[in-house]
Amino acid sequence: MKVARISSIGKKLRFSYMIIIFLMLVLPVTTIVGSLVQTALYDRIITNVSRTNELNQVVKTGVSNAVWDVVAGNNKFINGTQYEVIYSIKKGIENIRKKTGSRESRQLLEVAGRALGTLTDYVDRLGDQMGRDATVAENEKILEEIRGVSSLISDILQSFIMREIESAARVNEKIKKTVWTLTILQCLILFCVTFFSMYAQRSVSRSINNPIRELERLSTSIASGNLEARASLPNVTELDNLTENLNVMAKRMRELLDANIREQKNLQKSEMKALQAQITPHFLYNTFDTIIWLAEAGKTDQVIDVTRAFASFFRVSLSRGKEWISVFDEIEHIQSYLMIQKIRYRDILDYDIDIDKEILSGKILKLLLQPLVENALYHGIKNKRGKGHIHIQGKKDGASMIFTVTDNGIGMEKERLDDVLKQINGEANASVPSDVYGLYNVTRRLRLYYGDTAFFEISSIWKQGTTVTFCVPEDPKNV
Repeated sequence: MKVARISSIGKKLRFSYMIIIFLMLVLPVTTIVGSLVQTALYDRIITNVSRTNELNQVVKTGVSNAVWDVVAGNNKFINGTQYEVIYSIKKGIENIRKKTGSRESRQLLEVAGRALGTLTDYVDRLGDQMGRDATVAENEKILEEIRGVSSLISDILQSFIMREIESAARVNEKIKKTVWTLTILQCLILFCVTFFSMYAQRSVSRSINNPIRELERLSTSIASGNLEARASLPNVTELDNLTENLNVMAKRMRELLDANIREQKNLQKSEMKALQAQITPHFLYNTFDTIIWLAEAGKTDQVIDVTRAFASFFRVSLSRGKEWISVFDEIEHIQSYLMIQKIRYRDILDYDIDIDKEILSGKILKLLLQPLVENALYHGIKNKRGKGHIHIQGKKDGASMIFTVTDNGIGMEKERLDDVLKQINGEANASVPSDVYGLYNVTRRLRLYYGDTAFFEISSIWKQGTTVTFCVPEDPKNV
């Protein structure tokens, strides 16, 4: 199966820009570099010709005139300028040779340099003769040799000038050819840039338009209520995430819609089961049995207390259909429940309630504490030997209220605690067992009514006891 190649609009655009910029820069850069090279070469040749021509004038007359002044007696040999002229010629030839690119031209200058050495030898001989007071004829003979060597050097320099002029002509022809080549190259590059720009524009346009149309069809389908609609990935990096997000959004909307329906049903079931869990026939029968045997035993005062507690228990449980009650009423509900259970389990049950007065007027979702107390009694205290104790605490923590139900019952091993946590968090696949339904019911209602503002925690140690803690906002408006 062939995997579709994933492209990127940004990469396409960057690649297109780079190609166009490269093509547009090729000609200017080539022209500038070529012009600089050719101009520098041409300028060097012309400069060499000009300097050589100036130097040639010195060679023709400078040395001869300086030596003639000495031979004619116009100047002493030691005071003559012949060596200065020779040195300036030597220096000039050396400078020109350094700036000469042609091997043949450099060879001519090297020959001129050797000839200049010969000229220096003749001048030295003239100095020796004049120091020995040689005859005028001898001195004039050396003078003629000097003039001959000077003429030879001049001819060599003239040959160098002619060769450099020929090089300049070749460079000029090369410049003409370069200009013609660059003109053709410019036309070719212009054509390539135009063609590539049109191709890139069409390619990028297709990469954008086709996926956008697909996304438009998807959004139209979703808007019309078709949450099953999906769009295929366009294999374009910038649009893949958008397409995938829209697909996920449609899927999530479908799931949320289904979940909302289930949540509404579960909420109704939870509320009904929460009420039923508190007013089960089992609890009713046990309470009535307690009242009967107390009456038969002639314990009239306790009958009255249990009956009142039972009435108070029902009053808070029903609460005229209200979902939110005061912490005071919730605690009264717990006290009524524990009073009844204390009479039934007087040998094994003891309890205390410690609630901050600051939170008694606070609002709380009803029937949150009673399932936790019932769980502590039936699954903690009753499963251990000896008397047990249940401690209920409520305290203020900033804008929140923290409630804790602690028992010193049988507790749970770590594996059992992990299993209970999974069950009440809805992670287990099986239905919630009846022995943890009270805990499950509380956590479920906390999530439904308080959302992320609620906190719930269970800690337990085997044969030491269990602590259940939850935290809720003091004011339901902050939910």
